[in-house]
Amino acid sequence: MEKVFQIRIGKHQTGIIGLEEALKEMSEEKQILSDQNIGTRMVEKLSKKNYIPSTVIDAYESAFLCEYKKFIGEPVPKISVEGIEIKVLGAGCSTCDRLEQNLMLLIEEMGLEASIEHVRDLKEISQYGVMGSPALVVNGEIKAVGSVPSRARLKEFIQEAQVRLNEQL
Repeated sequence: MEKVFQIRIGKHQTGIIGLEEALKEMSEEKQILSDQNIGTRMVEKLSKKNYIPSTVIDAYESAFLCEYKKFIGEPVPKISVEGIEIKVLGAGCSTCDRLEQNLMLLIEEMGLEASIEHVRDLKEISQYGVMGSPALVVNGEIKAVGSVPSRARLKEFIQEAQVRLNEQL
């Protein structure tokens, strides 16, 4: 079974099959391509295993270009996200999965707009400087490391993030 990677396409997290292989292939090609051509080539490669709606090809090209740049170690500009951005950092153990599920239920119950991303890549997790899992990051701020916070505490984190977002508007 092929690995599915979650990446942001526009406002949504989307599962992509074969991303790692396509990134390796692109990085090994010796041609020098423009950013536009890299995005287009990635769509060509990945549309064989993934459904990519023709109406949002530009969004996929941009997302794949960002993933490619991250893969080869080039800086990628921070993309602003509407709503609350939540990341669960952990390799995918049952505790990490439980935290992700708790957050999904809570966001739905609260009726808020939020994105939840489960970061499983150890290299990406290490960039946060956390030494335990699961770890919880809300709008770029580390909120918990090494345990699953209580439902009440999760709700507090989310409400605080919502207040900060409202203050920025």
